[in-house]
Amino acid sequence: MSHPAPKTPDTPQPPVQAEAIRAALAQVAPHLLPDFDRDRAASTERARTEVSAVPMRAFAEAWAIEVAIARHPERAGRLHALETRASLATNLEEARRITAEIARIRHDAAAEAGLRTAGPVPW
Repeated sequence: MSHPAPKTPDTPQPPVQAEAIRAALAQVAPHLLPDFDRDRAASTERARTEVSAVPMRAFAEAWAIEVAIARHPERAGRLHALETRASLATNLEEARRITAEIARIRHDAAAEAGLRTAGPVPW
């Protein structure tokens, strides 16, 4: 029996630039735009206060990961389900398994967004 090929997202992964990320987010997860805009304003203010580009770089990288997740509805759904389970976890081993899977999803999304990672997730 053959397996269906994975669905390729219609929206390409944008470069790690605020406007490109916002445009992609508007296509794949428009409900996140208010959070994006609030985070962008806060990061801009921190960058000005600190006279540093670091807050804006961290902002862009974090949202590039969110787009990489949202571009794959099945991955976004799995992540949401795991986050819900994590909030209900009642024992340490279950919490570790959930956390490990969340970390793998986010690590894979970071790699898809073209962000350097420390290497494969060790667990």
